Amino acid sequence: MARVLLFGPLRDVAGWRERRIETGSLSALRVLLAQEDAELGEAIGGPGVQVAVDQAVVRGDVALADGSEVAFLPPMSGG
Repeated sequence: MARVLLFGPLRDVAGWRERRIETGSLSALRVLLAQEDAELGEAIGGPGVQVAVDQAVVRGDVALADGSEVAFLPPMSGG
């Protein structure tokens, strides 16, 4: 089971910050979240949203082990 974390406006869209979800890959997790909540699915696929798996930013699909931590990070701003 993966530990899924949402931060900032992504948390606000979903109405939760942390959940445990049974899934085998990042792409399967994205599909599952979008099926449960279309607005969240759109938000996590939006421009600038990054994903960290076990505290390392990843691109594309990756396998998730039992106990993996997946964090969806909103776009950063500042200067």
